[in-house]
Amino acid sequence: MTAIDKFLVLGSNSFSGASFVDFLLDAGVEVVGVSRSSEPHEAFLPYRWRGERGQFRFFQHDINNDLEGLMALVRREKPAYFVNFAAQGMVAESWKNPDHWFMTNAVSTVRLHDQLRHCDFLNKYVHITTPEVYGSTQGWVREDALFNPSTPYAVSRAAADMSLRTFFKAYDFPVVFTRAANVFGPGQQLYRIIPRTILFIRLGRRLQLHGGGHSERSFIHIRDVADATLKVAREGRIGETYHISTNRVITIRALVELICSKMKVRFDDVIEVVGERLGKDTAYQLDSMKIRTELGWADRVSLEEGIDETIQWIDRYFDDLKAQSFDYVHKP
Repeated sequence: MTAIDKFLVLGSNSFSGASFVDFLLDAGVEVVGVSRSSEPHEAFLPYRWRGERGQFRFFQHDINNDLEGLMALVRREKPAYFVNFAAQGMVAESWKNPDHWFMTNAVSTVRLHDQLRHCDFLNKYVHITTPEVYGSTQGWVREDALFNPSTPYAVSRAAADMSLRTFFKAYDFPVVFTRAANVFGPGQQLYRIIPRTILFIRLGRRLQLHGGGHSERSFIHIRDVADATLKVAREGRIGETYHISTNRVITIRALVELICSKMKVRFDDVIEVVGERLGKDTAYQLDSMKIRTELGWADRVSLEEGIDETIQWIDRYFDDLKAQSFDYVHKP
């Protein structure tokens, strides 16, 4: 027998994973969290901010090196929903060791899927993927847009996505896909643009703005993404992809200017313009009409409100955060 509403969240230490766990616990759901590393500092775990909650249990397993242990856990817990946030991230860094990205995001992930397809207790497998698979978009793209990845990271993610399509067709594997715009909010890793800008302003440090900040993005608050992910898990149609995005687009430069304005500092006193990153896509614009019309989802937290929340989070944990690494630390 399976637990009717039990969720297993792979990648529960990630920003999106930890925030989704918090959202599930608020909804009264039993959650099993799994990540390859032990739990990080409380500042990066939203589900810890209100103390221990009995509906959550954490286990440490690595899909690259301990798939057997992970699958033993899955078979023991028999979750109805498996939500996979685990992936080797960081687009720019993927050029340095592309084989690491392909091992985690393609090879090990496909091995995981090949095990999960035999788990008849699974109601839904939610694969959290990325708009990077489309490359730089020209206007707003729908879920049926062609893949055109431009970095090792994006290619590795596209490979797993395409493999899952074949699993759905061949085995009726109960997969649904989500692709979200640029996620942000309290608890995010410090190398991401919004928390990094806020923290550097607080520290009086200059922020490097790659390419002058002319690339365009849509930023969406993590609570809106968590809400959408839960709707997709429970109500999404098997085999379908759902975009999660706002309808607002902003350049990275304008975003940093907005943060500077809120924190009452001059943009020119904060920024150092440097060269563009290799393979960086100019724009991602995801048409999110499908999830809005089919599942009744809508974004509710504005960019301004979310930035205010993130400033408050950094101020709350400032002494702890300034002792953390501000840069991405690669783990093979």
